[in-house]
Formats: sequence, C-alpha cells, structure tokens
Amino acid sequence: MVTKDGLPWLCFGVMGGDMQPQGHTQVLVNMIDFQMNVQAAGDAARVRHVGSQQPTGQVADGVGTVNVEAGIGEAAILELLRRGHRIARVRGGFGGYQAIQIDYENGILRGATESRKDGVAVGY
Repeated sequence: MVTKDGLPWLCFGVMGGDMQPQGHTQVLVNMIDFQMNVQAAGDAARVRHVGSQQPTGQVADGVGTVNVEAGIGEAAILELLRRGHRIARVRGGFGGYQAIQIDYENGILRGATESRKDGVAVGY
C-alpha cells in the first residue's frame, strides 16, 4: 500500500520471491519518477539481480548477475557492463504485477495487470 498526501494512493504487488522488492521499486520508480500510468508502470521491462547473498544465508557468488528483460535498451546494458556488472538476457522470472490506483479527483479506481502472469485487479 502506498500513500500520497496522507491518503491511500496505490495498492499493488509484484509476486516472485526475491523479485518482489526489486519489482516493487521498479514499478514505483516508473510511476513516480517517470510519470507512467498504473498499467504502463507494470508493463515496462524489468531487471532482476540474482546470485548474491540470499536471505537463507547461502554464500554469495561474487557480485551476482543482473538479468535483463527484453525491452531494456542497449545503452543501459552497456552502461551496466561499464560499471562492472555481469549481464544476462533472460526470459521469465521478473514477477507478476497487479495494482489498483485510487483517483480521488475523478472518483475512480484504476486497475492494472500485466502479461507476465495470470491475474486480475479487482476493486470496489
């Protein structure tokens, strides 16, 4: 749940284990910083960092790898490589998103779901 000006603004989730906090952050950055609407924010290409320290205590494998989804631009990938990241282009594993955004000004709810997983956003 995200609040804005002291009121509920967005109820959302990105399922997928350790992808959850990464996906949550990417969706919020898309909406707040890039001014995407609730649907576009979930549809946008994502990245997922894997292979470093796990909550289970599993030993880290170096710095891990940044998995990038189709749609991440070549310039962004080259910049990540320049900064020393390992990159892998992969399919799947980027979570599944549903959200309901509350628009008080217009008195409506905006629902969003995306194609990575089955799901639906329902509110009343």
